Amino acid sequence: MMTDEATLAWYEREAPRYTASGTQGQSRHLDGFLDRLAPGAHILELGCGGGRDAAYIRDRGFSIDATDGTAAMVRKAKERHDIAARQMRFDELNAVSEYDAVWAHASLLHLPRAALPPVLSAIHRALRPGGLHFANYKLSDHAHPDEGRDLLGRWTNLPSPEWLKEVYREAGFTPLASERYPGKGRDGTQRDWFALTLRKEDR
Repeated sequence: MMTDEATLAWYEREAPRYTASGTQGQSRHLDGFLDRLAPGAHILELGCGGGRDAAYIRDRGFSIDATDGTAAMVRKAKERHDIAARQMRFDELNAVSEYDAVWAHASLLHLPRAALPPVLSAIHRALRPGGLHFANYKLSDHAHPDEGRDLLGRWTNLPSPEWLKEVYREAGFTPLASERYPGKGRDGTQRDWFALTLRKEDR
């Protein structure tokens, strides 16, 4: 499966509560990522949710194409932050050399592992030469099961850092920075997370 319909349905149903209870301020890695880009760079966001990061990207002077897989989240981004978001699932990305960067905060973690390589290839194609990509993932551990549904019923791929690095390498990316850090998911489960900033390389 390329997408998980139950996960999309959860975000569609829970959009009002999800966006109302979200943390304030931009994501912790966003400033560092934007600092690597030229002024006015064109950025694609995958999984914009309520539009918090998209609004910050816009307010920093960048061009933002905010997308989300659910119509309810697209509406919330428009309502809360006046972001002209559009609905697009990860597997519907078909741009070619269109973006300077792709920002995917806490979104690609909902893809089944088997679906991640083709989506990363699509991200690679969508980026201009030397373009940058950010994504972060919840990690598997010995105390919790691997890939499957979290306590809220959302699919979570729960990879290892080593697996992620190899999958990104095969997709044509070179890592620029990575960080492992503790975090609590929306379902209340404490796990380590892994964040990667990567550069597109020519194949």
